[in-house]
Amino acid sequence: MRIYAERPGRAARQLLTDALALAWIVGWVVAGVTVHGLLLALQGPGRTLVTAGQAVARTFDDAARTAGGVPFVGDDLARSLGSGTDAGASLAAAGQNQIDTVAALAVGTGVGIAVLGALPVVLVWLPMRIRYARAATAGAAARETGPELLALRALTNRSVRRLLAVDPDPVAAWRAEDPTALAGLAELELRALGLRGRPDPLDRPSG
Repeated sequence: MRIYAERPGRAARQLLTDALALAWIVGWVVAGVTVHGLLLALQGPGRTLVTAGQAVARTFDDAARTAGGVPFVGDDLARSLGSGTDAGASLAAAGQNQIDTVAALAVGTGVGIAVLGALPVVLVWLPMRIRYARAATAGAAARETGPELLALRALTNRSVRRLLAVDPDPVAAWRAEDPTALAGLAELELRALGLRGRPDPLDRPSG
């Protein structure tokens, strides 16, 4: 799979685009993490309620145990104090619910910010890079087979203006297998993909 162009100018632009896209994505992920941390700070009152509720529950529970040993009225007094234990437990449960709610809100908001911020770039940049990688890989493979397939790809993919700049009738030239037109169309397709041209047969090592 060919990810980057062979021509330096095109490859540099691709690298810059990739770096900017990744920086954008990382920036929104960092923003999501930051917001998540800020929202978690709202758990403070809930933790205070949990601590206070547990302390109240322990106090009334200890008092109920002590009152249980009082003759005649101990059981009734212990039951009365038990309601204070229940109130403390309810207070602690309310605090825990607040902690859990804030945690869920923090996670949802943080993830939402990261995804919604990065998604537009991902939806544009990633498909574009995948399309290029497929096209460049196919073009590099076609380059090894000769100019005919590359010329056909140029007739399919390139604008009429560019095709006419190669030959006044590029389709007829391709059908007639005009070597000059085929070479020009193949070069047009390779250049559009940021790939180097086919090596001249005379430049290839012999034997």
